[in-house]
Amino acid sequence: MHADLLFTGGAVLTPEGRTATAVAVTGDRITAVGHDEVHELAGPRTEVVDLAGRLLLPGFQDAHVHPVPAGLELTQCDLTGTSTATETVAAVRAYADAHPEREWILGGGWSMEAFEGGTPTKELLDAAVPDRPVYLPNRDHHGAWVNSRALELAGLDRDTPDPADGRIERDASGEPSGTLQEGAMQLVGRLAPPATAADRLAALLHAQRHLHALGITAWQDALVGDFLGMDDPSDAYLTAARDGSLTARVVGALWWDRERGAEQIPELVERRAASSHGRFRAGSVKLMLDGVAENGTAALLDPYLDKCGCATANRGKSFVDPAQLPKYVTELDALGFQCHFHALGDRAVRDALDAIEAARSANGPSDTRPHLAHLQVVHPDDVPRFARLGATANIQPLWAAHEPQMDELTIPFLGPERAAWQYPFGALLRSGARLAAGSDWPVSSPDPLQGIHVAVNRVEPGGARPVFLPGERLGLEQALAAYTAGTAYVNHLDDTGRVSVGALADLVVLDRDPFAGPPEAIAETKVALTYVSGARVYATYEA
Repeated sequence: MHADLLFTGGAVLTPEGRTATAVAVTGDRITAVGHDEVHELAGPRTEVVDLAGRLLLPGFQDAHVHPVPAGLELTQCDLTGTSTATETVAAVRAYADAHPEREWILGGGWSMEAFEGGTPTKELLDAAVPDRPVYLPNRDHHGAWVNSRALELAGLDRDTPDPADGRIERDASGEPSGTLQEGAMQLVGRLAPPATAADRLAALLHAQRHLHALGITAWQDALVGDFLGMDDPSDAYLTAARDGSLTARVVGALWWDRERGAEQIPELVERRAASSHGRFRAGSVKLMLDGVAENGTAALLDPYLDKCGCATANRGKSFVDPAQLPKYVTELDALGFQCHFHALGDRAVRDALDAIEAARSANGPSDTRPHLAHLQVVHPDDVPRFARLGATANIQPLWAAHEPQMDELTIPFLGPERAAWQYPFGALLRSGARLAAGSDWPVSSPDPLQGIHVAVNRVEPGGARPVFLPGERLGLEQALAAYTAGTAYVNHLDDTGRVSVGALADLVVLDRDPFAGPPEAIAETKVALTYVSGARVYATYEA
């Protein structure tokens, strides 16, 4: 039986390493892996791809990503390329001038380090857009920048109390200064005009094209539901799954409403059944346990420090009651749900692991495959618990480097001991933990090769700053495994994430073999070809 597709003439990354030079695909499956003997499967209609020394490997998978909001932001006021206050304000003004028809100026992606203290003021926005409301989430989407018109429409003033799950930044007189943190974002965000169903579908397909171009063949959408004004992407996924335009494999993590308790679980069961079709399956539940370190909302075991290095009264926020969390997780696990935790601070990590341990104790072993995303600060005592409990460490490698947000807005407020506990990829791996990897796009770039570069080097691509905690570096093969087999495991896509006979032909061809060059050059690698089920979904011009 002749193959439909034959790759030959380069290195092939298999579960055993770079041990093959040829791969055959018949239909949607890999049917042979080996060397010259695989060529015998070529027939008159076989498409032969000459790797020409390039590397063939499993398709990348993103374990934590937000494609629909990312796609929407790309069509709005996109500030991801700005790095200074002047540059950011100019970009907002240019967008507003180019779109006089827009009732609101929406978008986001600004960098906290561009502004003193990470909190830009309404006056800066007023100078750029004085007559229309502006609502712009920052790069990590845990804070939003608004102008005076937006505050006025929302009725926010010095007498407005902070919501329980957020904070209104204020000036010296107590008036809202223009930055809203966490749950306070919704005080303005709820007023912004929502995207239409057509907008969401277009955003999904735009994002999918971009992700395929980066070699990504599957992902877990980390927020399927309504949260802080973000659009629920469910309808876009279901439409694309039904009409065949969803070419990726996607797991949806249903949003756990942190203002409610166990009474929402029956609704999640109904949503799981109603929101699964074809290549989209909503089998996970996203529990956001805390915020982020830069604005002091990541949940810590010990208090944050102030600018002088003294302990404050702030230990961050727990968005889900830690006393109730084990009960919730135990019930979700018993119903076959995977739990996908946002756990950034060491207290949130411990709370998540405690909840998983309670579920294991009550329910016994299960195949729900819980995972903890972000893991910025992990207490050393909790590192070995991941392997013991079967909890996957879902890492975002691009964040594990010295850069202004880390050096100016995080390390000084953690102190040297806790700063050394950040992003412990190497320690987790050495302890036996399984690693999966993702980007949190649009928070940071979805390019797996950029993330792999940082995981291996602990330095940003092209960066000149020192190596960040060098003992936590991963090897290239280990980092690639996190973006392939590790995330495939989290996504319950057990017939993907590997180049072996019988696996689905979700494959990527890189433009070079990164193993053949120095680690410092990994980020120069690009994707040449991407396949899902043996069908080409991306090719560079050169390919």
